[in-house]
Amino acid sequence: SFAYFTIKDRLPQILTRVIDTLHRHKNEFFEEHGEKGIEAEKNTISILSKLRNELQTDKPLVPLDDKLPDVPLWNQYLEYQQNLLDGNEQPSWFQSPWLYVECYMYRRIHEALVHNPPIDDYDVFKEAKIESFFESQQAIIALCTYLQEHLKNIEDLDEKQLQEELFKLLQVSLWGNKCDLSISAGEDNSQKASPLKSLDNLKTLILVDDMESIWSLLINSKKRRTSIEVTRVDIVLDNAGYELITDLILADFLLSSKLVTEIHFHGKCIPWYVSDTTKQDFNWTIKQLQSANNRWMSRCGMNWEGSIKKGVLVYHDHIFWTLPHEFCSMAQVATDLYTELQKSHLIIFKGDLNYRKLTGDRKWEFTVPFHQALNKFHPAPLCSLRTLKSDVQVGLKPGQGEQFVTSEPDWMICGKYGVVQFDASL
Repeated sequence: SFAYFTIKDRLPQILTRVIDTLHRHKNEFFEEHGEKGIEAEKNTISILSKLRNELQTDKPLVPLDDKLPDVPLWNQYLEYQQNLLDGNEQPSWFQSPWLYVECYMYRRIHEALVHNPPIDDYDVFKEAKIESFFESQQAIIALCTYLQEHLKNIEDLDEKQLQEELFKLLQVSLWGNKCDLSISAGEDNSQKASPLKSLDNLKTLILVDDMESIWSLLINSKKRRTSIEVTRVDIVLDNAGYELITDLILADFLLSSKLVTEIHFHGKCIPWYVSDTTKQDFNWTIKQLQSANNRWMSRCGMNWEGSIKKGVLVYHDHIFWTLPHEFCSMAQVATDLYTELQKSHLIIFKGDLNYRKLTGDRKWEFTVPFHQALNKFHPAPLCSLRTLKSDVQVGLKPGQGEQFVTSEPDWMICGKYGVVQFDASL
């Protein structure tokens, strides 16, 4: 299975890259922290090498012990997995659910650093994320230019034109999700060309297209809204770099077109799945745009900084996003987050990991309705923008999935296909 390939090959490759990154930054740690930095680097590498060996030899999973606030939840989850097994068995790397084991590995990487101050706040994936951002420069310039030129006349667009623009930028954000460094095990996976030119060709690769439902929700909300009311859209982020830019562009359009009045972004508290967005990545990206020597890029950066100051673009993070739990348990495990999401008019979940957590990463029949697979997770109307990179997919038409199984065996994992899948809540 793809799960087996991931644990056997991809995860050890990612750990090897992390070890290599720490090793290459040894001098930097020495310059900043002296001998203590070198000692911390050595210890971290030693812990991570041991972790890689545990993984490759299918050792039992062990409890976390780094005293961070999420430790009790992680260790309770390990107990829960233990209780699912027969008496004497223990959850191990190859004998446990893929979703859990993969999340657990990233949390163990973080634990290795937490145990080794003064490098405990070092982001081992930062370098790869920054590289990916710069590799995508041309595409970013094309998007910023497009947005700034279209914002000039946004007030004059009729409904049909507004809808066309929304659909275009939803698709740009969808295909932005191809740039995922955890899938390429950290290899360059950036967007080189302008994404706008290829949208028509990519349209046929969208297997579920609920853009009309998103449009009608947003336009009806706009028409009903009084001058003091809020229309709020939440975007649960996936990758930093190019994909984050596509999400910010979509957010800017939604605000400028007055389809919404507030955008709330949700990112990760710790470095996660190689390229996932943290608060540091979010702030770095906006600063990077502001200081760019392309005027449209810097204009975007200035505008977004302004929107943050005005409180209409808000960034949140929460430990729940870096737990192994499926989203259907959010109401119990993270009641505060669930309550926050209930304030939203539409939640957009970006990417594959969010889709796996939305659907419980189960081997559903392809035709099972999305609503059913969400397993009672309905804080607000929600939508998944995801390119397929793991073997779970629901809400397809009868025969649609089977047809691909025959003609393109790797259709669910190659990132070629996408979905814009909507659930109207209760």
